[in-house]
Amino acid sequence: MNQHKAPLYDMLKQYHMDNKASFHVPGHKFGRALNKEEQYYFKQIMEIDYTEITGLDDLHDAQGVIEESQELAAHCFGAEESFFLINGSTVGNLAMILSVCERDDLIIVQRNVHKSIINGLILAEAKIVFLPPNLDKNTDLDFGIDEKTLQTTLVQYPNAKAVLLTNPNYFGIGMDLKDIAKLVHQNNIPLLIDEAHGAHYGFHPALPDSALFSGADAVVQSTHKMLTSMTMSGMLHVQGNLIDREKIRHYLTMLQSSSPSYPLMASLDISRRWISTEGRRRISIVQNMITGFKEKMEKLHWFEIVNSTKYTDKKYTQDPFKIIIRDLTTTLSGYELQAEIEKRQCMVEMANPRFVLIVCSVSTQEEDLQKLLDALRDISDEFSLKKKELRENITNSIYETNFTKLNPPMQMKRNITHTEVVNINEALNSMSAEMVIPYPPGIPILYPGEMITSEVLIKIKQFIDSGAYFQGSKELKNNQIKIVK
Repeated sequence: MNQHKAPLYDMLKQYHMDNKASFHVPGHKFGRALNKEEQYYFKQIMEIDYTEITGLDDLHDAQGVIEESQELAAHCFGAEESFFLINGSTVGNLAMILSVCERDDLIIVQRNVHKSIINGLILAEAKIVFLPPNLDKNTDLDFGIDEKTLQTTLVQYPNAKAVLLTNPNYFGIGMDLKDIAKLVHQNNIPLLIDEAHGAHYGFHPALPDSALFSGADAVVQSTHKMLTSMTMSGMLHVQGNLIDREKIRHYLTMLQSSSPSYPLMASLDISRRWISTEGRRRISIVQNMITGFKEKMEKLHWFEIVNSTKYTDKKYTQDPFKIIIRDLTTTLSGYELQAEIEKRQCMVEMANPRFVLIVCSVSTQEEDLQKLLDALRDISDEFSLKKKELRENITNSIYETNFTKLNPPMQMKRNITHTEVVNINEALNSMSAEMVIPYPPGIPILYPGEMITSEVLIKIKQFIDSGAYFQGSKELKNNQIKIVK
């Protein structure tokens, strides 16, 4: 297929050039009602903000330029069929789960997944067996799941409908999925992968293999995270005969807007064209930039750039575009280091109690990395980090105490009506009535219907003390938590 084409984008551009009179929605009529300042920011994108008019196809019944664009995407990413997502990876995860699970069906899921997966499991009313994370004792970072644990779980629960994993994780750490895919397929069930942070994988030898190449059956990608499409755009890729594609289409039609955004879909179209035709060259350029940045950082030896691969074997991978930084003097926590970096006009992706996460992409520029380096040098001077002693690592302070064992199947409640708010110190052995989600990255540490153990309480308190932000949990700001009454 001709990867230099961008059928949907080209059609939108042609419609704009034809200057057709609009007697259809949207009501802004190509941005004509905007004032001068608003036009500066919005007019150009509104000029191609069309809807399902003649010639522009329909996402929910694609037979024209959208169908062709999705076929080009499948060819580019190595799928048999690809679907455009205009509600982010979230809607892809929901549709993927609902296509394999019905009420009371059992699914094997990595414990620390994104909240959208948990919401999908709640909607499906599925029973879940959580696989404990494989945590590194030197860094507290999650290295995926243990293959032997998965094998044991598949034997223990032969009626499982699928295995669902996240790869890579928020920090760019992942697993080599080839053996895992073979193991799952021995049970004749699909391997589902949330690859939100890995849309660029497989396009350069310096990057890990993609989940599709490794044998996954359904893969969700946030094309906007690491490639070049607009926020909220993503793709769902499928291959093989273990996924019911008609069910995928059915649920995507139910879950996605009936008025999909054409600018979002067009941005997926040109992002696919760009990575296919320019990606390898640009990845090489950015990879060299990052290598140069890391070499300069070696002089600031009180900062560590965490290389997860030095702690693991070849079955684990690290995305070179994700840079994990921590202060080895322990003067600054991850949250404090984030605040200091952002004071110097460098906005980072996220922090946790120990680390700051820097996300580069195919669009990263040399001057941006230099600005970050200057900020870290300035922080070093302000806090006299050069003169301070490097501390021994205090390992497992956040994660070791929890999620180390395989749990029995559980089914999270869709609606919990009888609840009360109590002080967190009074919540021991109660049942949680909410998800507790440090954000970012949006990975819950407690689920609705889950028992609040002493280990979980320790973990939550450590996050609170370190200054973490909890999405949707207003009570935690006051050291309170919502429980089942």
